[in-house]
Amino acid sequence: MRNDSFPLLRIRLRTCLAATGLVLAFSALPASAAPPSEGYSVVKKIPIPGQGSWDYLTVDEGARRLYVSHGTQVEVIDVDALAIVGSIPKTLGVHGIAIASELGRGFVSDGKTSTVTIFDLKTLKPIAEVPTGQKPDAIIFDPATSRVFAFNGGSNSATAIDASSGKVAGTVDLGGGPEYAASDGNGFVYDNLEDESLVLKIDSRKLTVEQRWPTAPCASPSSMAIDRANRRLFLGCRSKVMAVMNADTGKVITTLPIGDHVDATAFDAETKLIFNSNGEGTITVIRQDSPDKYAVVETVKTFPRAKTMALDQKTHRLFLSTAESDQFEVLVVGK
Repeated sequence: MRNDSFPLLRIRLRTCLAATGLVLAFSALPASAAPPSEGYSVVKKIPIPGQGSWDYLTVDEGARRLYVSHGTQVEVIDVDALAIVGSIPKTLGVHGIAIASELGRGFVSDGKTSTVTIFDLKTLKPIAEVPTGQKPDAIIFDPATSRVFAFNGGSNSATAIDASSGKVAGTVDLGGGPEYAASDGNGFVYDNLEDESLVLKIDSRKLTVEQRWPTAPCASPSSMAIDRANRRLFLGCRSKVMAVMNADTGKVITTLPIGDHVDATAFDAETKLIFNSNGEGTITVIRQDSPDKYAVVETVKTFPRAKTMALDQKTHRLFLSTAESDQFEVLVVGK
């Protein structure tokens, strides 16, 4: 009879040693090991002529254009060719750009003149100027009412403009300094009051503030994105967290750590990733596992002061404004 016990013993011994080595290797890892990388990085820089400050960027996904605020004008970039294709001049102190694709119109908040410039999406030529409250900043289009909302930082109000006629539909008193805003597409508009650490729920038909929700433990909410399907708001907070809020009840579901001086948040509905661009020169990427469960998956290095951002839902690329050695440029972030 052959005795195979010794080879079998050697196999078992090697297996035990290998398992012991794996246990030791994993136990040597720090408890706060970094999450796996999703592979985002700066893939291109688009230099923009001239100097001046910058603020919001907006993607028109249908027309494949990116609108970039730049001091006294709006730069227009082809998001597929990644090249400048035009500009909208004389938008003094421009902050934001809203797009009403079905109407063929765009809207620019002009902070220095307290007006909104309406322009033609095809020709980029101005159509009209509409008076607003003082120093309009964030601006969004609400598809449920076909109204544009310009949030006025100098008068703590929002000016509602009928997108078709260009006439002012009314003014909403906000009771604090407005920051970023979002529309749920069903008749409600949300806005951060950064100085009050509140989120306002505004009825976009009645032009009334329906709810005022505290954002604690998030302090100084400065950016916002919305998951319309799951009724979730994502608030970028200067207290270095992103808060997830129920858009119906105002309940803060959870908070996650992000970088310093966040100024924009974007939600990719297909990949379920949430991006927070931080003035320190990073983007914090958070994954939505379910409407109430989230995890930080990556920190992307960009450049200092690259804190404003827009997302192209088609290519999943991000666009950020910044300046290096006085050269204004748009950063393209992708995989």
